[in-house]
Order: sequence, then C-alpha cells, then structure tokens
Amino acid sequence: MRIEHAVVVITGAGSGIGAELGRRFVAEGAEYVLLTDRDEAAVAELAGQLGERAGWQRLDVTDPAALAGCVERVERERGRIDLFCSNAGLATGAGLDADPEQWQLAWQVHVLAHVHAARAVLPGMVARGGGYLLQTASAAGLLSSPGDAPYTVTKHATVALAEWLAYQYAEANIRVSVLCPMGVATPLLQDGLAAGQPAAQAVAASGEVIGVEKVADAVVAGLTAESFLILPHPQVGKFWAGKAADVDRWLAGMAQLAQQSGTTS
Repeated sequence: MRIEHAVVVITGAGSGIGAELGRRFVAEGAEYVLLTDRDEAAVAELAGQLGERAGWQRLDVTDPAALAGCVERVERERGRIDLFCSNAGLATGAGLDADPEQWQLAWQVHVLAHVHAARAVLPGMVARGGGYLLQTASAAGLLSSPGDAPYTVTKHATVALAEWLAYQYAEANIRVSVLCPMGVATPLLQDGLAAGQPAAQAVAASGEVIGVEKVADAVVAGLTAESFLILPHPQVGKFWAGKAADVDRWLAGMAQLAQQSGTTS
C-alpha cells in the first residue's frame, strides 16, 4: 500500500489519531484525503490548513445511509477510494453499571460503523481489483481495558471483524490492517484523565502514553508492509502472546492493575 497518489477517507478525523492521519497522508503525497467527523467545525478547519488535497464532510458513522452517501460521493468525484480508515471511537468509563444506551452506542461506533463502511466501499474496491481498509481498534481489542466494559467488548469485536474481512476478501486483493495502540495523547484519553476517570488512569498506568505522531509513523510503516496488526506500542504483541500462553497468569496481572487503578468494584 502506497499513500502517495491514494484517495483516502478518514472517519473520526476531527481530532486525535484521525486528524494526525489526515496530516500525515497529505504530507506523504496522497491525491486526496476526505476528513469526516460529527464535529463539522473541526474537520473544516483541518481541511483548510491542509490545502486543496484535503476535503471535509460532516458524518455520523452510526448512520449507514450517510456512510454510503459519503462513499458514493467520493467515488463519483474522485473515481475511486484506495484506503478507507474507520477511526471513530468513544469511551464510556463504565463497567456493568453502563446503561443499555451506552452499550448500544459503543456497539454502533466500534462495530456497526465498520460494517457499514465495508459494505459501502468494498463493492467498488473489488470491482477495481483491490483496496485497503484500516480499522482503528485498540490494545483493548487484543487485551482489555480495566474500568470500561463496553469499550473492551466492542473493541474485541472490531478486531474480530477485521480478521474476518482480511481472510474473506484476500482473493479479491483487499488488504486489511487493524490499529491497536495503548495510551495515546488524544482528547479521548486526556479528557478522561482530567475528569479523574479510573479507566483512563488504568490506561495511563499500563505503559507509555505516546503522541499521535508516533501512531501515524506506525500506520504508514504498517500500511507499506501490509501488516494486519499495527502496534504503535510493540509490547502489546508480547502481552498478547503472554495472554495466549498463560491466560490465568494474565488475568492475575490484570486484576492487580485494576486494583491499583481503582477500577474494581
């Protein structure tokens, strides 16, 4: 996968990882990058900063018709989409006390939004002989997130969907990568820390909190290598292997982290 000359769509591009990917893809020579987010002002401002090779659109990823319309518009105006980045996300900071609406919203944003995007963009990619999906999950999708049950469960589903798409569409020359960072200095984490949320504190205590620039570095390298797992924190791979090798030991370690961070009941 080459970013240069690519037509790219990014959801959740108003801030954090999505915004930095937009900056990096333009710097890498993308032909066109469409920045989408519910925060219309944020993507409009960023697109203005990035110049004529960036555009913007207000988009609610929980609306399948809006996602389909976004894809149709780009394909009509640009002829194709080479890379679709499903990046929108949210945190709840809740455990079993999360209400049904929180569970449903996490499911819609972290799972169904990826499904809706794939359903909209894959037919054109398959017809053109190839394409690329980048789906932002989290280290929580491979491991866990103490203090946030909806986030943990739905991010696991994000990874599972990416796996399914990767092998199901391999013969159609569709490539899939799933991005699984630990703590990243984004509003999603920083706002949680400022509010004293135990779940955010657990993330900060689990390892280095890196900048979005390092995440973008990892994404560009991972896309170039066409790696399924993109791990800005390399230790996540070791933790994942350790979990598979001895899940009881891993659970004991997670129980200790949960206790230290104050996320236990």
